[in-house]
Amino acid sequence: MTPPPPPAGSDRPPAPVPGGRSEPAGGDGPAAAPHDVVTFGRVGVDLYPEQSGVGLAEVRSFAKYLGGTAGNVAVAGARLGLRTAVLSGVGADPFGDFVRTALTGFGVDAGLVATVPEAQTPVVFCELFPPDDFPIHFYRRPVAPDECLTPAVLDDPAVAAAVRDARALWITGSALAVEPTRSTVFAALERRAGGEVWFDLDWRPGFWADPAQAPALYARALSYATVAVGNRAEVEVAVGSADPETAAGLLLRRGVHTAVVKQGPAGALVRTVREQHAAPPLPVKVVNGLGAGDAFGGALCAGLLAGDPLPEVLRAANAAGAIVASRLACADAMPTRAEIEAMLHPDAPGRGADGG
Repeated sequence: MTPPPPPAGSDRPPAPVPGGRSEPAGGDGPAAAPHDVVTFGRVGVDLYPEQSGVGLAEVRSFAKYLGGTAGNVAVAGARLGLRTAVLSGVGADPFGDFVRTALTGFGVDAGLVATVPEAQTPVVFCELFPPDDFPIHFYRRPVAPDECLTPAVLDDPAVAAAVRDARALWITGSALAVEPTRSTVFAALERRAGGEVWFDLDWRPGFWADPAQAPALYARALSYATVAVGNRAEVEVAVGSADPETAAGLLLRRGVHTAVVKQGPAGALVRTVREQHAAPPLPVKVVNGLGAGDAFGGALCAGLLAGDPLPEVLRAANAAGAIVASRLACADAMPTRAEIEAMLHPDAPGRGADGG
């Protein structure tokens, strides 16, 4: 596939600066305790309308939030007590500074976020047509910083240690869309040496110059993965079936030991070679459905790493997604454990309005 064109005035995509301008959160260095989860993918800025039910042309005001699926999942995990980091890139611009500051404020290690000269930190707009229509508009051209990460970033000692030693590496399907980041994903997978790799199928067809290449690349990534998670459209790209039970079985045949299929209003399904469980939908008044899958992912990470029973893991992840769907933001809206428990057990003694 032909890589996206470089920024004007350049012969090739700008080279990222490993580690960017930030230090790991809390001053940690390569010798720090391993992260629970390192997410690899995109970060950016969400500009979401403060008016619902109208198109962008009619929106009068927007609210600014941290965004990007890798960032959102890392924040969701941190909100639930995990030590998380994001491997990504931002531009050398004020929005890049905002992304790092926001990640750090949420307790996520931003020290693996590279600065990419000449590229601009991505901005995302959406439209709100609840309960189930949320058109999203990505401003990532001609090239986004997270698309410029080369395998050389893995030579940085802090990055190498984080990728190698994390309890789980969370990779995203959108990071496979273009070079050089595609090669960097596979280089990172090689460094895991059989460790836990959790593959968020994260299908964004507009990121691909040739979407027909995706199934083969997804299959290659699945050969490293131990957990795969995606919605019905995403599993269809990965294994050729949108039927949840069929797709879960096909994901297991590709080598993962846990397959998770998100079904939106229909709930979610998890399957291993020994067990299968479904979580029913949880009724909420939907405000913005765009961050629900990332909240689900962060809660999935927390439950799997805690070794909780799969039915409990799935119910908690489903609840986390429902909570975020009822809120406007993505990263800022990620729930606490108390909020998830209050959603799952609203009639439990001692539960107040704050979920405490």
